[in-house]
Amino acid sequence: MQSDQDWLERAKTVVRADAASIEAILDSVDDNLIAVARRLAACRGKILVTGSGTSGNVAARGAHILSVCGAAAFYLSPGDGLHGGLGVLQADDVVLALSKGGSSAELNDFCARAKTLCSGVIAITADPASPLAALSDHVITLKLPADGDLGGVVATGSSLAAAAVTDVLAEMLRIARDYSWESLLFTHPSGAVGRDAEKSLKRLGSN
Repeated sequence: MQSDQDWLERAKTVVRADAASIEAILDSVDDNLIAVARRLAACRGKILVTGSGTSGNVAARGAHILSVCGAAAFYLSPGDGLHGGLGVLQADDVVLALSKGGSSAELNDFCARAKTLCSGVIAITADPASPLAALSDHVITLKLPADGDLGGVVATGSSLAAAAVTDVLAEMLRIARDYSWESLLFTHPSGAVGRDAEKSLKRLGSN
């Protein structure tokens, strides 16, 4: 039987591991990330964000945050893409693919086909030597601590790190495209964000 103190220590260990995983991506904030941000900011089409499993959930969140910040982004799973969804891609679009290991056969098949339909594939992965990285035009490498994920198996810290990278890209694109807080709050009128829009504008300013 675990004591309350045992549970508390385990809980703190998980939180510390998550925090360390996010902090570790500071090493990925470099000229390469800036190049990716500029590539996405210059995209004249849509940004298709994709991933499998846990990375797929992070990708869906990333697509939403990008959209909130003014980018024409949406999520499509590799499975749906390989069942005809790839038809949505056009020449000016870009694919942003998330995968810790970069070895998902389904995701890599999707990205290889997508690359022939759009202007490029960008990967966020912890393995720069993976098949996904090899087929991508740009790669953001997640430099993760060895004990960041639960048991080294469950994508806990690594998924938070990937989410943080998409947050960084969203803010860079918001600034690059001059998407003001006024514009953001206009397209987000519901929930607490919309309710407190006036207060937010006073705090943030309109830029």
